[in-house]
Amino acid sequence: MFCDDCGSMLIARDGGMACTNDACGAETARDDEVAAQFESTAAQTDADVVETEEGANFEGKPTATDVVCDGCGHEAAWYTIKQTGAADEPPTRFFKCKKCSYRWRGYN
Repeated sequence: MFCDDCGSMLIARDGGMACTNDACGAETARDDEVAAQFESTAAQTDADVVETEEGANFEGKPTATDVVCDGCGHEAAWYTIKQTGAADEPPTRFFKCKKCSYRWRGYN
């Protein structure tokens, strides 16, 4: 469910629905018929987060040996996986060369 005022996601809070945008702060009554169609999940922990930005630490992540670095030709790279497209599409693998630290992404 989304906020009618700003379009941000709404979360269940104190028997109602609250906007996740602190600047907006809109609240609305909870529609139990609509809410029954959704399932809440546990909050994501930092251990579940996949680091893919430029400063991410790939060292110690799984190693791929089925790739070739475009930077130096080395055949081993650390990688992380992230679902960047729709759920029915394969995930994207983000690589960092173990030799020269060149970064790239691979699509299956």
